Amino acid sequence: MGFVVKIESSGHQFAVDAGETLLEAALRYGIGLPYGCRNGACGSCVATLLSGEVAYPDGDPEVELDNGQVVICQAHARSDLNLKVREISIDADLTIKTLPCRAEHLQRLSHDVMQVQLKLPEIERLQFLAGQYIEFILKDGRRRAFSIANAPHQDDYLELHIRHVPGGSFTGHVFDEMKDRALLRIEGPLGSFFLREDSQRPILMMAGGTGIAPLKGMIDHAQYIGLDRPMHLFWGVRALRDLYLNDEPGRWVETSSEFNYTPVLSDPEPSDQWQGKTGLVMDALLEAYPNIGDYDIYMSGPPVMIEAATPVFAQHGASLDHMYSDAFEFAKDVLDKIARDKKAEDPAQ
Repeated sequence: MGFVVKIESSGHQFAVDAGETLLEAALRYGIGLPYGCRNGACGSCVATLLSGEVAYPDGDPEVELDNGQVVICQAHARSDLNLKVREISIDADLTIKTLPCRAEHLQRLSHDVMQVQLKLPEIERLQFLAGQYIEFILKDGRRRAFSIANAPHQDDYLELHIRHVPGGSFTGHVFDEMKDRALLRIEGPLGSFFLREDSQRPILMMAGGTGIAPLKGMIDHAQYIGLDRPMHLFWGVRALRDLYLNDEPGRWVETSSEFNYTPVLSDPEPSDQWQGKTGLVMDALLEAYPNIGDYDIYMSGPPVMIEAATPVFAQHGASLDHMYSDAFEFAKDVLDKIARDKKAEDPAQ
């Protein structure tokens, strides 16, 4: 038996079938709701339950919830529901596809980041919005999500930046075993993190590590379409060797007088001889822009960075309606393995 979900602000309604999450049902009806990791960890898809009952058949979500909040990527309806949630505009012509692909080219960008270029079948093109992501569907059914680093007009391939995660079987495979022309299976495009082209507000971007990947796609797309809004990218990494994009930031600055770039190192090596910004990337952004109420803010990187920055940015005037984030969360089985390995190293824990 199915149930009906109503969104309070818009009056939009959609039916939820047995066995599917609220998010899956909304996407099936073409209703744009915010989401990110789709495993209940990032908090992007939290909504307020005004009436009705939900359940979590796969276990409680990892994100902390206040009373009345639900995680729509994990929640299943147990009655008709009334939700309060921010809707987003998603191009109705975008179709989520499951496709075979080939790892056309692998290139190390740094000691722990691999660029993977995926080639789709000749008869296929994946329409996506700048900043969205795809998921690899592994042979055992598990999934791994990675942001698309190229712009939509560069549709001959999909560019991914994959960081090696100790204990991660998939990233280990990418670094140690995967060869050019390896066959893979993907689903996409996914996610509500994309460039809002219809806004007139200036843009601030904050990346942590490989969180630069979707922002690279956004910047390339913005410059391709001639977007003339001021844009400032802050990229935070640990040391100089982690700034793995060697040419792109300089090209962006040369292409547009409206574009600015600030790299930030949290723990530079003495050999780096670094004279630029140090510390937290969030602090560097706020030092340059103490009042950010008039900006669209895009954040991409580790969940801890985004969780720390969001309330602080709000205190500096940023509106939640104009803060967009993509939290890079490890898959649960990877986190479990890391925890087991750590416990094995220190049994007293």
